Amino acid sequence: MLERLQRRIRGGAHAVPRDVRDQISAERPFGPETPEEAAARVTDRNAALQRVVVHEESGAASPSTPVRPSSPGTWSALRPSSVPRLVLVMIGLAGALVALRELRELSSLVAPVFFALNLMITAYPLQRVLVRRGAPKWLGSIVAGLAVLLALGFVIFGLSYGVAAMVGELPKYDDQFTALYNQTLAWLTRLGFDQTVLVKALKGIDPSSVLTVVTNLLSNASGVASLVVVVLTTLIFMVMDAAQIEQRMGAARRSHPSFVMGLESFAQGIRKYWLVSTAFGLVVAAVDYVILIGAGVPLALVWALFSFLTNYIPNIGFVIGVVPPALLALVEGGWKPAVIVVVAYSLVNFIIQSIIQPRVAGDAVGLTPTLSFLSLLLWGWVFGGLGALIALPLSLLVKALLVDVDPQVRWANTLISSRISDGDPLPAVPTPESV
Repeated sequence: MLERLQRRIRGGAHAVPRDVRDQISAERPFGPETPEEAAARVTDRNAALQRVVVHEESGAASPSTPVRPSSPGTWSALRPSSVPRLVLVMIGLAGALVALRELRELSSLVAPVFFALNLMITAYPLQRVLVRRGAPKWLGSIVAGLAVLLALGFVIFGLSYGVAAMVGELPKYDDQFTALYNQTLAWLTRLGFDQTVLVKALKGIDPSSVLTVVTNLLSNASGVASLVVVVLTTLIFMVMDAAQIEQRMGAARRSHPSFVMGLESFAQGIRKYWLVSTAFGLVVAAVDYVILIGAGVPLALVWALFSFLTNYIPNIGFVIGVVPPALLALVEGGWKPAVIVVVAYSLVNFIIQSIIQPRVAGDAVGLTPTLSFLSLLLWGWVFGGLGALIALPLSLLVKALLVDVDPQVRWANTLISSRISDGDPLPAVPTPESV
């Protein structure tokens, strides 16, 4: 029977893994062969044949475990691809660059759709809670979708209020900004800079024109309106699909358990990220509001809301949030209130976001600080302003689908993940025989 099966394999009539087929069909290697090597080659071939016979007689699938060579004579049949690793890496990088450029062209569509997906994933536990309490799945999905719409409506209302307040308030400080401009120019001249060179470099910067540009940017809501339309439309269709998502994931898990495990890991990670960022963002905004009131800075509520929104931007969100109130404090009350705002903001950011938040909620990011910053630069280049907001979720998705689910590259988590244990091997997937 072994000889007959060997003829069938060589003729292509029996489907077995390529490594097993090569070892079964391997002939005497080129060059001299010792008796021990010949015996080992024959033993390996017969063992591979016997494995195929056992699986054929039992009706099971063909074996997929690669056969390791036990002698130099069998290694030639199992030699991996001769393509250099550097070439494969360069091809992969080129493909990634092309994909990023295409995503950049589609940024007005991809970014809001992915943002809507983040919102729906974050609110999905509400649907499961309602279903466990006896509510129909469609009702739970609608409630989760309404919760997302309410949260999004609150943010839009807050932004609209802030923009309207700034548009009405900033023109009042035109004279103060002009005076600050002249004072800064005189101070630089006293430090030894050539005033002629400074004036030539700064002549294109007119304080009045700067305020006009800022006001026009804040008043232009067409881009924001189109983004909101795409997000809302996507949310409606996601609510319609949410009732069957568990059944679909369960069906996919039976054939691709590792892929589904990666998706679930991604969902848990971004859900924790958004909830933790929102909770501590509210705390930071409340403390900043008290600081601004104490320093006498105008539009304290607007700047507190601004600090809450910039809290979602990793690494540099704090810097973006402190510049407008510090500048307004400078033109309104001088250097003292401006320094108070900067120092107080810095202390609040360090204590709450760097000390308390990691201790209370653990690490909700899942990426090292360096990789978080690089993610901000990359996705900000690809998707613009919204890309900075969803930078970490995007990197978590790439990590979950390309690194976490692949045992061969999972070790890379020891370098890119904030949790070194993420580089441990995946748990064994239960087989039908073990269930």
